[in-house]
Amino acid sequence: MIWNLIRRCNLTCKHCYSFSADHEYTGGLSTDEVRAVMDDLRGFGVPALILSGGEPLLRPDLFKIHDYARKLGFYTGLSTNGTLIDEATAQRVAESKFDYVGISLDGLSIIHDKFRRMNGAFDKSLAAIRHLVRLNVKVGLRYTMTSLNAEDFPALLQLMRHEGAQKFYFSHLNYAGRGNVHRAKDANHLATRQALDLLFDHAWQSARDGRAEEFVSGNNDADGVYLLLWVQRHMPQWAGELHKRLVSWGGNASGQMVANIDNLGNVHPDTMWWHHDLGNVRVRPFSHIWKDMGDPLMAGLNQRPRPVQGRCAECGYLDICNGNTRVRAQQITGNPWSDDPGCYLSDDEIGVSPRITAPVSPATRNRTIAIHHA
Repeated sequence: MIWNLIRRCNLTCKHCYSFSADHEYTGGLSTDEVRAVMDDLRGFGVPALILSGGEPLLRPDLFKIHDYARKLGFYTGLSTNGTLIDEATAQRVAESKFDYVGISLDGLSIIHDKFRRMNGAFDKSLAAIRHLVRLNVKVGLRYTMTSLNAEDFPALLQLMRHEGAQKFYFSHLNYAGRGNVHRAKDANHLATRQALDLLFDHAWQSARDGRAEEFVSGNNDADGVYLLLWVQRHMPQWAGELHKRLVSWGGNASGQMVANIDNLGNVHPDTMWWHHDLGNVRVRPFSHIWKDMGDPLMAGLNQRPRPVQGRCAECGYLDICNGNTRVRAQQITGNPWSDDPGCYLSDDEIGVSPRITAPVSPATRNRTIAIHHA
């Protein structure tokens, strides 16, 4: 469960999926309501909570909420921009025993501050990483690549190593919130492949060196297929076993094994589907909402295989990626089951016949975008 406990944030980042800003948002769940929802989640078998925002550290009862989550036995993560973590706050985070703290970095100083729209944001986030590492808190760097910050990716991998962070999360841009507005700046497919080659090489060398580091990618399940192709080239003796594990993993889990509750208590298939409500935990328990397949989107997300169309339907690796991230298709075409425009794999690689796509007229494109933002 990724839980946006608060929408308010001290930053206004370019790719924010929640359009957060630094002012009060009314209607949020109270402490008692949050605890009641956690009781339901635990009874339903949810094992992990990622406490997010906005900026979750702006919520005065955050540590009370977290203490209750720990009492119930949840694995807990804190998703933060890091700018509010001084030495005292880092000490509170350490004493609260979060299992993991993820801090977002969009690049080195100049690029990061531009993305975060705050001068000095990079220095504050870097200081937070150092405070937490000194206190033996498991810390990870989170990075979303676009064409505007791709050049800083190698340096961030080195920064992770230099600062002693234990995890690196590489995220593809997803078309939601401000990320949808800025989708034209999404990294092109060649740059994506080059970045993943670097990520795989770096992770493999880290493993060979015996380092206790983790490397994760997200928001593009084509990565599993690309990893399989990488292993087939570099260590084919393991390709068969990896294929089995990727199929077992199951690919995109939106609406299945990944869920989201926003600050108002609305439930979504994941954090990128804020424009699609499944219900509200003030009206119905999450455990009831999540099992209700009366919503066509949820019904489709829970089909196996999913009812994807076009190139995705023909893909020879549908059992690995599970149709990838459906929200990108929905934001571009209005149809959640059409091709995922974020898939960077070639027709030859996924075993489909090349297709000629008719050009979209400017009038049609403008009309579609207007519908998305209505």
